[in-house]
Amino acid sequence: MICVVWGRKCLAGNFIGKEFVVITFGESHGKCVGAVVDGCPAGLPFAEADVQAMLDKRIPKNAAVVSARVEEDKVEIISGIFNGFTTGAPIAMLVENKDTRLDDYAALRRLPRPGHADYPAAVKYGGFNDYRGGGRFSGRVTVPLVMTGALAKKLLSYFGVEVLAYTRAIGKVRLPATPNLEDVRRLTYATSVRCPSLQVARAMEKAIVEAKAESDSLGGIVECVVTGVQAGVGEPFFDALDAEIAKLLFAIPGVKGVEFGAGFKAAELKGSENNDAFTIEAGKIVTLSNNAGGILGGLTTGMPIIVRVAFKPTSSIARKQQTVDLETMKPSSLKVTGRHDPCIVPKAVPVVESAAAIVLVDHMIRAGLMPKVLRGQK
Repeated sequence: MICVVWGRKCLAGNFIGKEFVVITFGESHGKCVGAVVDGCPAGLPFAEADVQAMLDKRIPKNAAVVSARVEEDKVEIISGIFNGFTTGAPIAMLVENKDTRLDDYAALRRLPRPGHADYPAAVKYGGFNDYRGGGRFSGRVTVPLVMTGALAKKLLSYFGVEVLAYTRAIGKVRLPATPNLEDVRRLTYATSVRCPSLQVARAMEKAIVEAKAESDSLGGIVECVVTGVQAGVGEPFFDALDAEIAKLLFAIPGVKGVEFGAGFKAAELKGSENNDAFTIEAGKIVTLSNNAGGILGGLTTGMPIIVRVAFKPTSSIARKQQTVDLETMKPSSLKVTGRHDPCIVPKAVPVVESAAAIVLVDHMIRAGLMPKVLRGQK
């Protein structure tokens, strides 16, 4: 395989972006996971503390709603930063995997988990894939996205763009209405399920604990809101902004659906109901509603970008399930052991934030809205 990374051409599927290029590496129970980022403008104040703050948001403190595997997730930046600023060179970041139990996954070599990528991965890679904890198909590989997201979010903040995500639903428990952004900023990470309503958060926690007690799992919805992006950002046709955001969101393990604005509900509306009427406020063109979710024709409208992401229930559950034995090619059964999240949604909130931020930075650089050097920041 020929792979020319920094020339923006690659035959592998482990990079994204054209100007802000991200490559991730590592597996769930390998030595480490990490990312290399090329194209970040020079002169951005950035340190390991910025990344660590974002990484710490991945793991809720309530042990009842997350996996018993607790990684320190201590980030190390090994290139691209000098005297506290980005240099314009590739930025390499990694986190070591320390809390691994390889024996928990011995059976997965021949018994693929229902609902997981074990089987198609074994077929694609001829059985050479790392099956431990799902290897490259584990939620663990979202750590590099969160590290890169910390960089992307800080860069966006210098241009007045804010990316916020929160849990909209877990199982059948959901927020009754869209929360105001101040509550999102103040409460989201104060709850173990990353929901900006303390009352709804308690109901979500209860639902997860009940599913876990039944050796089962739950899915849910993460909603993301982006403010401060000017109109006209995006590269139609094939690089439409919503298409590229959706592409990275679908790369997150467990994602089964993505919608913008009114989403699938728009199919039930009449044009007169769905169209967002234009008006002028304080000399600026805005819309009276936002069914488009801030994107029309693959371009930003200047309104908040609103995207919702549906996560399936965790596939690794302690219930006995039917599978097949890949060695004997006969029906078999599997009861997954090891440490797994009864619901991946709480951990996914900063991942969704990161994915949206990464794509936005790439497109803003492509649109000429971010210079190669952030002058005057020192």
